[in-house]
Amino acid sequence: MAWFFINQNIISDQYVILGEDAKHISKVLRMKKGEELTLVTPDRIECTCEVFSINGDSVTVDVISKKPCDNEPNVYVTLYQALPKGDKMDYIIQKCVELGISKIVPMISARCVSRPDAKALVKKRDRWQKIALQAAMQSRRAIVPEVCNCVSFKNAAELTKQNDKTIIFYEMGGESVRNILTDTKTKTVGMFIGSEGGFEQSEVDLVVNSGGTAASLGKRILRAETAPLAALSVIMYQTNNF
Repeated sequence: MAWFFINQNIISDQYVILGEDAKHISKVLRMKKGEELTLVTPDRIECTCEVFSINGDSVTVDVISKKPCDNEPNVYVTLYQALPKGDKMDYIIQKCVELGISKIVPMISARCVSRPDAKALVKKRDRWQKIALQAAMQSRRAIVPEVCNCVSFKNAAELTKQNDKTIIFYEMGGESVRNILTDTKTKTVGMFIGSEGGFEQSEVDLVVNSGGTAASLGKRILRAETAPLAALSVIMYQTNNF
């Protein structure tokens, strides 16, 4: 069933879909009257709807049923991702959204080869947010994870103080995630992943001094686009979200 996010709560038995979603329903999916789709509201209510009419750039649906959307993990994970080369960030965002990430903070670390200027970063963020939206629709999330503005590594380390736990994955070794995430009351986790060159020791020290813990993903060195998916999968498993 097609899955869409809307920007307001539904209070009546009918709802009118406008804009790009309406065009997608009518021109791409070619849906007809009587077919069903799902709308997810800002308060995470999953509304099963039936197409009532399609008129130009608007689609009117009848609301059949409502229920809370329980597709979200019970731990809020933020990815602090050092910018990789090429279009790898597109892949990282898409797959991390599918796996349950809640927020993505792109950052520039010391060993980043990719260093777009401010204008390019604005365009990239817009594209990344669209990728997050599409991945959230495909994986039937209750939210669309936010892709934040790109920040410096220092600023990212400062932001982690709001998390219950912060983990920086470091190729030179560290604790296992199993030993770090032992408290069942942990609700917010930050995870740092490096670019192709990894992190410098001074960056690891900065995160550790801010309350974080260095962690290992095993003896093998993972590619920049593989590491965040492996790390997030481990966190989701350890917090009983797999």
